[in-house]
Amino acid sequence: MVKLPVMNKHRMVEVCYFCAIIVAFVLSLIHNNRVEASTDSKDYFTYLMESEEDAVSEVEDNFVESEEVAEDVQDNIKAMFEVVDNMVKYESVEKEILVQKGDTLISALTKAGITREAANKIYYSLKSDFNPSSLRAGQKIKTIMSVNTQDSTVPAELDYMVIDINPGERVITARNHDKFETFIEQDELIEKTEALHGVINGNLSKSMQNVGVPMRAVNNFINLFAYAVDFKRDVKKGDKFEIVYDSQVNKDDKLIKCGKIIYAGLVLRKQKIALYRYEDTKGGVDYYTAGGQALKRTLDRKPLAFRNARISSPFGRRLHPILKKHIIHWGVDYAAPHGTPIYAGGDGVVQAAKYNGGYGNYIKIRHNSEFSTAYGHMSRFAKGMRSGVRVTQGQIIGYVGSTGRSTGPHLHYEVIQNGKRVNPRTIKASTGENLSGQALNKFKQKVEQVNKEYVDAFSGQATAKLAQK
Repeated sequence: MVKLPVMNKHRMVEVCYFCAIIVAFVLSLIHNNRVEASTDSKDYFTYLMESEEDAVSEVEDNFVESEEVAEDVQDNIKAMFEVVDNMVKYESVEKEILVQKGDTLISALTKAGITREAANKIYYSLKSDFNPSSLRAGQKIKTIMSVNTQDSTVPAELDYMVIDINPGERVITARNHDKFETFIEQDELIEKTEALHGVINGNLSKSMQNVGVPMRAVNNFINLFAYAVDFKRDVKKGDKFEIVYDSQVNKDDKLIKCGKIIYAGLVLRKQKIALYRYEDTKGGVDYYTAGGQALKRTLDRKPLAFRNARISSPFGRRLHPILKKHIIHWGVDYAAPHGTPIYAGGDGVVQAAKYNGGYGNYIKIRHNSEFSTAYGHMSRFAKGMRSGVRVTQGQIIGYVGSTGRSTGPHLHYEVIQNGKRVNPRTIKASTGENLSGQALNKFKQKVEQVNKEYVDAFSGQATAKLAQK
């Protein structure tokens, strides 16, 4: 954390000036009171023979010079007391400004007593390192201001300001005479790997936080298992969790940033589900069992923001509402309000995003070598949807409509398995690809290393027998 200075530069200048006046005053007294202690004998005789007029003239000159010295001393003393008086009037005050809703940097500073002219200078000083418009309500601005303690109507002067912009990173503005200088300060971060485990007592999230797992890591952990575990039904009191994750801390060991999860394990009664992170040569990241099997994520059966959408037409043989004849309906129709967001049923790559006859506005997504999904009758596509674009499960791909052969707004949803359309309501589809060949060998080496360094310590035994599928 940044430590605010006790004395600002403005005050330091005044103190130095005050000291300079005192030194000058002392030197002037020494100089003007210095008297020659001895006189050469020849000069002494000449001095005695000086005329009375010269002696009188010298006395008069010395008297005038003494008056001038007195005036100089008086001026110095007056200046000294003016500086002291000024220092008594002004006081350096630490003040924390809380940004309110609707505040800008300039308005927040002016409310705190800074002149608008100074606030503008501060704003433009910041712009090259920090965008002042990124300030949000609730954010805090730490300052040191020079405040006139005898006259509250005199505007305060900002000498030092700190705004936290990221964990472990802050922007600092300091006065330099009548200008402001801005720079970025970052804490020196230390990379750490944390390995924590515990017993679930009611709520999984709370149980993980109780042993020190940061909230971000908790959320990522839950998301990893979201499509493989029903947390309401499958997780019971007494079950266990295990997690290994990267983190960054400052020199005081305070967590600044929570990084990637390296390993995640859930022990549900006698079954253990363990997942390991693996990054391929192209930078793609996924999680696999110890045997290299992809995480089994079930395709979303109702990929709509409107989760209460009713089935207006099921999968199978039916009387077509427009053609008026019995034919196979190769998907499930969900009735929903026009414009309802439609989600990708799983991670994958868009194969088609176009108008497709009776399907109307149509998107097809390939999830892996086995499964694809299709979406029909959209009113429009989401921005950026085109062939070749990679999407993630839950990402908005379009909006409910009634384009093509349709009697009202709804989503026509299909699941294709190995080229054959199947019932989306009953299929359990995996959307991940298993590792093989060189990638599998490399992954198993990583698993062995993680087990040896972290996982084995959770149970106190040799490498645990992990779920392979």
